[in-house]
Amino acid sequence: MKTSGGSDAMKRRAGESAAEAVSDGDVVGLGTGSTAAHAIRRLGDRADAGLDIRGVSTSFASRELAADRGIPLLDLDEAVGPDGPGIDLAIDGADQVATGVEGGDAREAGGALIKGGGAAHAREKLVDAAADRFLVVADPSKESPRLDRPIPVEALPAGRTAVAAAVREAGGEPTLRRAERKDGPVVTDNGNLVLDCAFGEIADPAALSTALSAVPGAVEHGLFVGLADEVHVGTESGVRVDEV
Repeated sequence: MKTSGGSDAMKRRAGESAAEAVSDGDVVGLGTGSTAAHAIRRLGDRADAGLDIRGVSTSFASRELAADRGIPLLDLDEAVGPDGPGIDLAIDGADQVATGVEGGDAREAGGALIKGGGAAHAREKLVDAAADRFLVVADPSKESPRLDRPIPVEALPAGRTAVAAAVREAGGEPTLRRAERKDGPVVTDNGNLVLDCAFGEIADPAALSTALSAVPGAVEHGLFVGLADEVHVGTESGVRVDEV
């Protein structure tokens, strides 16, 4: 369930700003989505100009774009294995970014994310969590004081009904994501299904993240809590960089 809003120029400014944080010799996690794609294109330009980098893709789409832009690629296992170089920095977009609010006992830390509009959140979380630094790229339409968008949950096909029942028990309403240009559901790069789970306003993303992670049959969910280090927000006139 992709989000709309925010001009392409704003997205480009955010993506290119994060790409400038990459240094010579870095291994870079390459996110998925329209804003992250701008970062990949800029990194391709910098690589063409002599920057020594290697990328770790989070999806088929980001891998194809990186290869087209001449960025050498590593598999995730190569990067984070015992003899691997690790991932210095990951750049990825978000469907919603919490800016943080205060209200009694329900204080939500800014920087919690909802991801998975492109159904790549399982691989994105693997790469983003493995990186030494995780830079989020977004436009202002993705910002909200508190998260309230449906949370994508990648589920094993055989576990779809059980996962949906567990989501309802946790207070959510799951909807199977349907493909837009073919009959049937969306199938992830991992061969699984996606349930978009509406919980309304989420006062405690960390607690909900823990609950969803414990559901048998749920491969991964789109709540990213405690992972982001910076948020690069493209605006009409420039880029605002918020440390998390």
